[in-house]
Amino acid sequence: MADVTLRGVYKDFGSTRVIHGVDLDIKKGEFIVFVGPSGCGKSTLLRLIAGLEDITDGELYIDEALVNQRSPKERKIAMVFQSYALYPHMSVFENMAFGLELSKVSKEEIFKKVAETAEILELTPLLNRKPKQLSGGQRQRVAIGRAIVRNPKVFLFDEPLSNLDAALRVQMRIEIAKLHREMNATMVYVTHDQTEAMTLADRIVVLNAGRVEQVGSPLELYHRPQNAFVAGFIGSPKMNFIKSSVVSLQERGVEVALPGGGTVIASVAADGVATGDQVKVGIRPEHLSVSAEGPMTGVVEVIESLGESHFLYVRDANGTLVTVQGKGDTRLKNGDTIALEVPGSLCHVFRKDDTALPRAFDADIGHHTPAHAASELV
Repeated sequence: MADVTLRGVYKDFGSTRVIHGVDLDIKKGEFIVFVGPSGCGKSTLLRLIAGLEDITDGELYIDEALVNQRSPKERKIAMVFQSYALYPHMSVFENMAFGLELSKVSKEEIFKKVAETAEILELTPLLNRKPKQLSGGQRQRVAIGRAIVRNPKVFLFDEPLSNLDAALRVQMRIEIAKLHREMNATMVYVTHDQTEAMTLADRIVVLNAGRVEQVGSPLELYHRPQNAFVAGFIGSPKMNFIKSSVVSLQERGVEVALPGGGTVIASVAADGVATGDQVKVGIRPEHLSVSAEGPMTGVVEVIESLGESHFLYVRDANGTLVTVQGKGDTRLKNGDTIALEVPGSLCHVFRKDDTALPRAFDADIGHHTPAHAASELV
């Protein structure tokens, strides 16, 4: 395993700049996930680390060595792609051993490494099968095994689960998390699926238009987004954004107006805002609840019932569609007018430039392990 360091990294394709001065420190043994919308540059950044694309400007270090001019092979990395890219005429054993054979590793060492890796990935009974005899999840495990046997300094994953169905994605997520825990390897993982990011990552890098918006642990990004982009991208369903204005500045926070005439005191610092300023209030669907006399009102337009939970899509007095997540079933009907409870301690407030006002917390949420993230976000 190795550190990976990016210093002022830029990438241009012709006259188009796609990566804008990325600075990033990835520690040994860390699981880092790049997330962002399509076209944000996350796969390009991964390919720059791999050496599959040339860096236009800036420096890339792996294990403290400058590797800008080194080939992918010389960087001692292994990459797992979205496509399994297995040789159809080769067995599982032969697919996993092929890279070692090209590197002139002895037959005894190849057999030992493939056998050990197959045991870790539960592929031992499948070593004589061809790829066409495997399920999608098994094929992806073979692709991961092919990377492991090379004993790389850094593992790179480019959306490795996107070709799998929902059940297999969950299974493979668990297996990749277990693999990282057992190997304590440095892993950099690209995905557009924030559930993968939240449950796998030690830290998440949120990218937007080739720029890093925020880096932090999953729960840090969930609870303390630095801007509206991060707040809206992390969390499913996405955060509600409500047009508002500052009513007053209080010792306990900032009082903001809500649709329907009510107000709430958001537990944020009045940093750079004044009474009358236009702001956006952010509140997650799971933090809203139906109440007899809540400060915000709206009309139910659509109800989605999922059995264990339900979603209400409510049109507020300003015409904004707000999502409310509740447990179990609901007796509400389309067209009902309801009031919503809006807890100020869970509200975010964003300035006109979409940067967030600092939030106040009673507990330190900066410490995180991926296992905690899954349970705390249910």
